[in-house]
Amino acid sequence: MTRNRLYGGTVASVLIAVLFLSNYKHEPTAYPWPKLLFFPDMPIDSNNLVTVEGAELGRRLFYDPILSADSTFSCGSCHHQEYAFSDNAPLSLGINARNTTRNTMPLFNLAWYKAMFWDGRSESIDKQALIPVAHPDEMNLPWTEAEKRINRSTFYRSQFQLVFGIDKIDSVHITKALAQFERTLLSYNSKYDRVLRGEEVLTPQEFNGFVLANDQSKGNCLQCHTTDADALGTTRKFSNNGLDAAQMASDYIDQGLAAFTGRDEHAGLFKIPSIRNVGLTAPYMHDGRFETLEEVLDFYSDNLQHSYNRDSKLAPKISTGYRLNAQEKEDIIAFLHTLSDTVFTNNKAFSNPWK
Repeated sequence: MTRNRLYGGTVASVLIAVLFLSNYKHEPTAYPWPKLLFFPDMPIDSNNLVTVEGAELGRRLFYDPILSADSTFSCGSCHHQEYAFSDNAPLSLGINARNTTRNTMPLFNLAWYKAMFWDGRSESIDKQALIPVAHPDEMNLPWTEAEKRINRSTFYRSQFQLVFGIDKIDSVHITKALAQFERTLLSYNSKYDRVLRGEEVLTPQEFNGFVLANDQSKGNCLQCHTTDADALGTTRKFSNNGLDAAQMASDYIDQGLAAFTGRDEHAGLFKIPSIRNVGLTAPYMHDGRFETLEEVLDFYSDNLQHSYNRDSKLAPKISTGYRLNAQEKEDIIAFLHTLSDTVFTNNKAFSNPWK
């Protein structure tokens, strides 16, 4: 009698365990964000919280050519990790071997940006990928076809079920997965970061370059590229930095922010990029016109152009330029190279998982 009671109890326990496991769904793991010093608080998107599994899914999509028309081109085709996810070319080269009109922007510390692209046309990381995938000069794949391809994949169906709890995959969740991966692309381990943390010191030349960069009568870089109190390396705003002379909006070949807002005062304004990893992201400016940092400093030193809506922060120097001498330029460039984060560019968590 006792034996039968025990046996029956064992069977019941097994059945309960089976029922529990059959209804159990694995919850994605919250992403373990590193502790960041000297950065603003990271904005958190409550509608797309980053998880370990979500970031990994996004990484696979980022490097998967499945999202291009002929399945040969991926996001990683233009965004190379060794160049801080830029591409070392003046203009982006799309799937049809045609140049786009803009330089590929690097990808890091994106969680802090409220607008994406040089002209700010996308309001968030989550929506950013909608544009290049469908653009005829970039990946040239209609989103209806992209959704069909991803839904046909057993692997992707299982992963989207795990991360988002969905059975039918759509463009919204594909771009959310990509955004989760892109939010994890944090650059915070350059020599300059280690100096801020008290782990290293700048050389005399690097320190002099830092001083010159932040001196408003010299480099004056801090007006747009923050390094002294905000480690992002950018104000995250838009600016006309005197690249081209213009008397009216129509004088600009590339309208910049105005192409998105339709406002004449925004003509020729472009997103201010971070100077983090600037030694790795040549060529420079929205159209890649400057091949080297030396050329960039030559421009700011001697070749600022008059335009009706140039940034007012350049006004004191617009007639004369910054007139940096050769040694000052060398020192500033030495400092700029301390912002290169090779820990970031060699991080296996950000590399191509399909290789």
